[in-house]
Amino acid sequence: MNSELAEALNRRAGRDQEARRAAQETGLAGDLLSIDADNTAWLKGIVAEHGWPGVDLVGEEGAEMAWLLAQHADREPQFQQRALELLTAAVEAGQAPRRHLAYLTDRCLVGAGEPQVYGTQYVSGPDGTGLRLHAVADPEGLDARREAVGLEPSAAYDRRMRGQE
Repeated sequence: MNSELAEALNRRAGRDQEARRAAQETGLAGDLLSIDADNTAWLKGIVAEHGWPGVDLVGEEGAEMAWLLAQHADREPQFQQRALELLTAAVEAGQAPRRHLAYLTDRCLVGAGEPQVYGTQYVSGPDGTGLRLHAVADPEGLDARREAVGLEPSAAYDRRMRGQE
């Protein structure tokens, strides 16, 4: 395991989460855009050098943090799509959990303006309020797909996303 890389992933993900919490509390993006841009550029370099940072390379927590940074690479959809391809291979090799693949799949689809598959992505109304689930392909099969990748039922996730749990 590359503990130095794992520590770097944890530090970067910590900054990412701090900036997101601050943005939620204040309604201001602040450093969020620059942190995302910096993290994305850094993760691109890591992926170019090592491939996807899976469990063997950075441990379970490090792999979680790599996925988080890829989730927030929205301003670079080509890289995010590449990360999805690498993550798919990592999941097949047992180097990342299937739920990571579900979230990043949905994130890429939503970014492309398409319906999501696993119901992990929410959007706010035009005025920034009214959190709602982004469109889902085949809503009737949603919970079966979620269960297949280790996600909770959509109704429970919806309550959690809206702060009702």
